[in-house]
Amino acid sequence: MVLPLAMGWRHLLFDNWRVDADHLASHLPESLAVDEHDGSGWLSVVPFTNVNVRPRGLPRWASVPLPELNLRTYVTHEGDPAVYFFSLDAQGVLSVLGARVFHHLPYYYARISLELDDDCVRFRSRRLHPGDRPAHYRATYWPTGEPFSSTDDPLAAFLTERHRFYTEASDGSLRYTDVTHEPWTLYPADAAIERESLFRANGFARPAGAPVRYYSPGLDVVASPSVRLSEDGRRP
Repeated sequence: MVLPLAMGWRHLLFDNWRVDADHLASHLPESLAVDEHDGSGWLSVVPFTNVNVRPRGLPRWASVPLPELNLRTYVTHEGDPAVYFFSLDAQGVLSVLGARVFHHLPYYYARISLELDDDCVRFRSRRLHPGDRPAHYRATYWPTGEPFSSTDDPLAAFLTERHRFYTEASDGSLRYTDVTHEPWTLYPADAAIERESLFRANGFARPAGAPVRYYSPGLDVVASPSVRLSEDGRRP
Protein backbone atom coordinates (compact mmCIF):
# COMPACT_ATOMS: atom_id res chain seq x y z
CA MET A 1 0.00 0.00 0.00
CA VAL A 2 1.28 3.47 -0.89
CA LEU A 3 1.76 5.65 2.17
CA PRO A 4 0.42 9.22 2.47
CA LEU A 5 2.96 11.86 1.45
CA ALA A 6 4.08 14.70 3.70
CA MET A 7 5.56 17.82 2.14
CA GLY A 8 5.81 21.58 2.32
CA TRP A 9 4.65 23.98 -0.40
CA ARG A 10 6.74 27.15 -0.45
CA HIS A 11 6.93 30.50 -2.32
CA LEU A 12 3.74 30.09 -4.33
CA LEU A 13 2.16 32.37 -6.88
CA PHE A 14 -1.53 31.77 -7.60
CA ASP A 15 -1.98 33.42 -11.01
CA ASN A 16 -5.73 33.13 -11.61
CA TRP A 17 -7.62 33.85 -14.86
CA ARG A 18 -11.31 33.91 -15.73
CA VAL A 19 -12.23 31.41 -18.46
CA ASP A 20 -15.51 30.56 -20.16
CA ALA A 21 -17.02 27.63 -18.27
CA ASP A 22 -18.30 25.84 -21.41
CA HIS A 23 -14.85 26.00 -22.98
CA LEU A 24 -13.30 24.60 -19.81
CA ALA A 25 -15.86 21.79 -19.66
CA SER A 26 -14.75 20.57 -23.10
CA HIS A 27 -11.30 19.85 -21.63
CA LEU A 28 -12.53 17.86 -18.61
CA PRO A 29 -13.53 14.23 -18.03
CA GLU A 30 -17.30 13.85 -18.44
CA SER A 31 -17.83 13.00 -14.77
CA LEU A 32 -16.44 16.36 -13.59
CA ALA A 33 -18.29 19.69 -13.70
CA VAL A 34 -16.72 23.14 -13.88
CA ASP A 35 -16.91 24.92 -10.54
CA GLU A 36 -17.82 28.55 -11.22
CA HIS A 37 -17.30 31.70 -9.17
CA ASP A 38 -18.81 35.02 -10.18
CA GLY A 39 -20.27 33.45 -13.32
CA SER A 40 -17.09 32.02 -14.82
CA GLY A 41 -14.66 29.16 -14.61
CA TRP A 42 -11.05 29.76 -13.66
CA LEU A 43 -7.62 28.61 -14.79
CA SER A 44 -4.62 29.05 -12.49
CA VAL A 45 -0.90 28.90 -13.17
CA VAL A 46 0.91 28.00 -9.93
CA PRO A 47 4.73 28.06 -9.67
CA PHE A 48 6.29 27.02 -6.35
CA THR A 49 8.66 24.55 -4.76
CA ASN A 50 7.91 21.42 -2.78
CA VAL A 51 10.19 20.82 0.21
CA ASN A 52 10.58 17.88 2.58
CA VAL A 53 8.69 15.53 0.22
CA ARG A 54 8.62 12.09 1.83
CA PRO A 55 6.28 9.28 2.87
CA ARG A 56 4.51 10.38 6.04
CA GLY A 57 6.35 9.17 9.12
CA LEU A 58 9.83 9.31 7.62
CA PRO A 59 12.25 11.97 8.90
CA ARG A 60 12.86 15.14 6.92
CA TRP A 61 16.41 14.07 6.05
CA ALA A 62 14.84 11.33 3.88
CA SER A 63 13.00 13.93 1.79
CA VAL A 64 13.65 15.38 -1.66
CA PRO A 65 12.99 18.92 -3.00
CA LEU A 66 10.72 19.25 -6.03
CA PRO A 67 10.27 22.61 -7.79
CA GLU A 68 6.99 22.57 -9.71
CA LEU A 69 4.76 24.47 -12.09
CA ASN A 70 1.15 23.48 -12.66
CA LEU A 71 -1.89 24.53 -14.66
CA ARG A 72 -5.14 23.73 -12.89
CA THR A 73 -8.84 24.44 -12.79
CA TYR A 74 -11.66 24.04 -10.28
CA VAL A 75 -14.27 21.31 -10.50
CA THR A 76 -16.95 19.47 -8.61
CA HIS A 77 -17.89 15.80 -8.53
CA GLU A 78 -21.30 15.09 -7.02
CA GLY A 79 -21.10 18.51 -5.40
CA ASP A 80 -17.65 18.05 -3.81
CA PRO A 81 -15.25 20.88 -4.74
CA ALA A 82 -11.80 19.91 -5.97
CA VAL A 83 -8.90 20.75 -8.26
CA TYR A 84 -8.22 19.22 -11.65
CA PHE A 85 -4.66 19.44 -13.04
CA PHE A 86 -4.05 19.78 -16.76
CA SER A 87 -0.29 19.53 -16.35
CA LEU A 88 2.39 19.55 -13.69
CA ASP A 89 5.99 20.29 -14.68
CA ALA A 90 8.60 19.23 -12.15
CA GLN A 91 12.33 18.71 -11.83
CA GLY A 92 13.49 15.24 -10.86
CA VAL A 93 13.02 12.19 -13.08
CA LEU A 94 12.27 9.78 -10.25
CA SER A 95 9.80 12.18 -8.64
CA VAL A 96 7.97 12.65 -11.96
CA LEU A 97 7.80 8.90 -12.56
CA GLY A 98 6.59 8.26 -9.00
CA ALA A 99 3.83 10.88 -9.28
CA ARG A 100 2.69 9.40 -12.61
CA VAL A 101 2.67 5.81 -11.34
CA PHE A 102 1.29 6.24 -7.82
CA HIS A 103 -0.93 9.33 -8.17
CA HIS A 104 -1.77 9.06 -11.89
CA LEU A 105 -1.02 12.75 -12.33
CA PRO A 106 0.07 14.34 -15.66
CA TYR A 107 3.59 15.21 -14.52
CA TYR A 108 6.24 16.23 -17.05
CA TYR A 109 9.97 16.40 -16.56
CA ALA A 110 11.29 19.96 -16.73
CA ARG A 111 14.38 21.94 -15.88
CA ILE A 112 13.29 24.37 -13.16
CA SER A 113 14.96 26.97 -10.98
CA LEU A 114 13.49 29.04 -8.15
CA GLU A 115 15.59 31.82 -6.66
CA LEU A 116 14.82 34.32 -3.90
CA ASP A 117 16.04 37.85 -4.66
CA ASP A 118 15.25 40.39 -1.91
CA ASP A 119 11.43 40.39 -1.79
CA CYS A 120 10.99 38.69 -5.19
CA VAL A 121 10.85 35.11 -6.42
CA ARG A 122 12.48 34.37 -9.77
CA PHE A 123 11.07 31.22 -11.38
CA ARG A 124 12.22 29.54 -14.59
CA SER A 125 10.85 26.35 -16.15
CA ARG A 126 11.53 24.57 -19.45
CA ARG A 127 9.77 21.28 -20.20
CA LEU A 128 12.12 18.53 -21.42
CA HIS A 129 9.72 15.57 -21.31
CA PRO A 130 10.37 13.33 -24.37
CA GLY A 131 7.65 13.48 -27.00
CA ASP A 132 5.56 16.23 -25.37
CA ARG A 133 4.74 19.74 -26.47
CA PRO A 134 7.27 22.31 -25.25
CA ALA A 135 6.21 24.53 -22.37
CA HIS A 136 8.22 27.46 -21.08
CA TYR A 137 7.59 29.73 -18.14
CA ARG A 138 9.74 32.58 -16.88
CA ALA A 139 8.42 35.00 -14.27
CA THR A 140 9.31 37.14 -11.30
CA TYR A 141 6.65 37.60 -8.62
CA TRP A 142 6.31 39.30 -5.26
CA PRO A 143 3.80 40.20 -2.50
CA THR A 144 2.33 43.71 -2.66
CA GLY A 145 0.19 44.20 0.44
CA GLU A 146 -0.73 43.00 3.88
CA PRO A 147 -1.24 39.30 4.68
CA PHE A 148 -4.72 37.87 5.10
CA SER A 149 -6.31 34.48 5.67
CA SER A 150 -7.71 32.76 2.59
CA THR A 151 -10.89 32.02 4.54
CA ASP A 152 -11.59 35.77 4.94
CA ASP A 153 -12.08 36.36 1.21
CA PRO A 154 -14.66 34.39 -0.85
CA LEU A 155 -12.66 34.38 -4.11
CA ALA A 156 -9.39 33.53 -2.37
CA ALA A 157 -11.10 30.69 -0.53
CA PHE A 158 -12.59 29.40 -3.79
CA LEU A 159 -9.19 29.40 -5.52
CA THR A 160 -7.00 28.05 -2.73
CA GLU A 161 -9.02 26.16 -0.12
CA ARG A 162 -9.32 22.90 -2.04
CA HIS A 163 -8.73 19.65 -0.20
CA ARG A 164 -9.15 17.13 -3.00
CA PHE A 165 -7.87 16.75 -6.53
CA TYR A 166 -9.15 14.49 -9.28
CA THR A 167 -7.18 12.91 -12.08
CA GLU A 168 -7.94 10.62 -14.99
CA ALA A 169 -5.81 7.47 -15.10
CA SER A 170 -4.49 5.93 -18.32
CA ASP A 171 -7.32 3.36 -18.28
CA GLY A 172 -9.90 6.19 -18.27
CA SER A 173 -10.90 5.74 -14.64
CA LEU A 174 -11.35 8.73 -12.36
CA ARG A 175 -9.21 8.86 -9.25
CA TYR A 176 -8.87 11.28 -6.35
CA THR A 177 -6.42 12.27 -3.65
CA ASP A 178 -7.32 14.14 -0.47
CA VAL A 179 -5.02 16.92 0.75
CA THR A 180 -4.88 18.16 4.35
CA HIS A 181 -3.47 21.54 5.36
CA GLU A 182 -4.20 24.63 7.43
CA PRO A 183 -5.82 27.71 5.83
CA TRP A 184 -3.52 29.66 3.53
CA THR A 185 -1.83 32.89 4.54
CA LEU A 186 -1.99 34.99 1.37
CA TYR A 187 -0.79 38.36 0.14
CA PRO A 188 -1.98 40.38 -2.84
CA ALA A 189 0.70 39.86 -5.50
CA ASP A 190 2.10 41.17 -8.72
CA ALA A 191 4.21 39.45 -11.34
CA ALA A 192 6.32 40.13 -14.40
CA ILE A 193 5.67 37.26 -16.81
CA GLU A 194 8.56 37.22 -19.26
CA ARG A 195 7.64 34.04 -21.12
CA GLU A 196 4.67 31.70 -20.88
CA SER A 197 3.53 28.89 -23.18
CA LEU A 198 1.78 26.69 -20.61
CA PHE A 199 -1.73 27.60 -21.78
CA ARG A 200 -0.92 26.78 -25.41
CA ALA A 201 0.78 23.51 -24.47
CA ASN A 202 -2.48 22.43 -22.83
CA GLY A 203 -4.75 23.50 -25.69
CA PHE A 204 -5.88 26.89 -24.32
CA ALA A 205 -5.51 30.39 -25.67
CA ARG A 206 -4.06 32.82 -23.16
CA PRO A 207 -7.09 34.16 -21.25
CA ALA A 208 -8.14 37.74 -21.82
CA GLY A 209 -8.54 40.27 -19.03
CA ALA A 210 -6.50 40.91 -15.91
CA PRO A 211 -5.53 38.06 -13.57
CA VAL A 212 -6.18 37.86 -9.84
CA ARG A 213 -2.87 37.14 -8.11
CA TYR A 214 -1.95 35.92 -4.65
CA TYR A 215 1.41 35.08 -3.11
CA SER A 216 1.91 32.71 -0.19
CA PRO A 217 5.10 31.89 1.70
CA GLY A 218 3.63 28.39 2.03
CA LEU A 219 2.40 25.72 4.40
CA ASP A 220 2.78 22.02 5.19
CA VAL A 221 0.62 19.40 3.53
CA VAL A 222 -0.30 15.71 3.77
CA ALA A 223 -1.62 13.99 0.63
CA SER A 224 -3.48 10.69 0.87
CA PRO A 225 -2.88 7.73 -1.47
CA SER A 226 -4.73 7.88 -4.77
CA VAL A 227 -8.18 6.23 -4.69
CA ARG A 228 -10.06 4.87 -7.72
CA LEU A 229 -13.74 5.72 -8.03
CA SER A 230 -16.03 2.85 -8.96
CA GLU A 231 -17.83 2.77 -12.31
CA ASP A 232 -20.87 4.50 -10.83
CA GLY A 233 -18.62 7.38 -9.74
CA ARG A 234 -18.48 6.43 -6.07
CA ARG A 235 -15.66 5.23 -3.87
CA PRO A 236 -15.56 1.40 -3.90
